Amino acid sequence: MTIFKADKKFERFEDVTPEILKKENVKLLLCDLDNTLRLHSEKEPAEELRKWIKACKKAGVKIAIVSNNGRKKMMLEFCEPIDVPCVWWAWKPRSTKLTEAMKEHGVKPAETVMLGDKWTTDVLAAHFAGVRAWKVEHRKYIV
Repeated sequence: MTIFKADKKFERFEDVTPEILKKENVKLLLCDLDNTLRLHSEKEPAEELRKWIKACKKAGVKIAIVSNNGRKKMMLEFCEPIDVPCVWWAWKPRSTKLTEAMKEHGVKPAETVMLGDKWTTDVLAAHFAGVRAWKVEHRKYIV
């Protein structure tokens, strides 16, 4: 396996179903925000994102957003209504914030997946942290 290659690929975040997460023994799903879960232009969570997060949580999967976006106020305003913790200025591909999130949630690398749209940040950070990297298509190309 190369560190630049995602372990799994999906078209969009909605394709990562609770059933897949359960089958893959995922207890913590770390998600990139911009162009993975939302378009840059979206100011609030879309209904499909709200439903997806609710379904994942119902299946027992913890979700946290780990983003390189540095706009703290925007991040909090976006994440608080969907009750998802977030990290801004994560400095991916550094793996520090991914490792901290696993420790905070009490999960092992084998139980964690990083979901993102870029191999240069999300996939590399996942592999540096020793977790699986799942890649989705850049959201602006599929919406």
